[in-house]
Amino acid sequence: MQFTSEQPLDGGVLEREFALGEIPGILWTPGSASASAPAPLILLGHPTLGLHRMYPRLVARARQAAADGFATATIELPGCGDRPRWPAGEQARADLRRAKEAGEPIGDELVDALVLPLVEKAVPEWQSALDALLSLPEIGGPVGYSGGVISIGIRLAVVEPRIVAAGLFAGSFIPRAMFEEARRVTIPLHVLLQWDDEGNDRQAALDLFDAFGSKEKSLHANMGGHTGVPQHAGEDAAGFFARHLR
Repeated sequence: MQFTSEQPLDGGVLEREFALGEIPGILWTPGSASASAPAPLILLGHPTLGLHRMYPRLVARARQAAADGFATATIELPGCGDRPRWPAGEQARADLRRAKEAGEPIGDELVDALVLPLVEKAVPEWQSALDALLSLPEIGGPVGYSGGVISIGIRLAVVEPRIVAAGLFAGSFIPRAMFEEARRVTIPLHVLLQWDDEGNDRQAALDLFDAFGSKEKSLHANMGGHTGVPQHAGEDAAGFFARHLR
């Protein structure tokens, strides 16, 4: 991991951009007043829109986590932002746009092509980033995962024992294969669902929640569309991580 820039933010939060090979990322650590010991870490997931577009939302989440004494970090997803183009991923996203514009149903084959290769590429990169982040003296365990493409969160919860709790957003397409993986998830889960999400199947999200094997799991459903997540939803998620990462 190589740090490429740093800047202080309000509240003593330190923001550092880094590169892990060809993978760019951002690390936020809390101010010295709240970081007398190595801080627990929350990995911030995000959709395939690129870090630059998602930055305002990511930094807001990072500031809230820092106020609670947590470090946060994120990395650019494969084929997104300034990373090398990924033709298969671009083709799947183009096919999705065409299907939506034509009013056609989003079939299983398209969902698989859109999501499963992304999971296969992204999860090992998240694990490599976690290796590097936990080697820093200012960061310690435990580790949580928050938001982003829900299938990436599911796979990480299954294969990465250092992640002890996850906050998942049921706002992305779910391949059928992920339901079987969900049964193998056992860590505490906080799942957010927008009840009127115009782009996703509510029943599939409910079925996925039912499939999770975790003994402790909670579903937080709010009225509104994909981008209508209420402010208190973030406060609820913060409380969840405070309970499980301290």
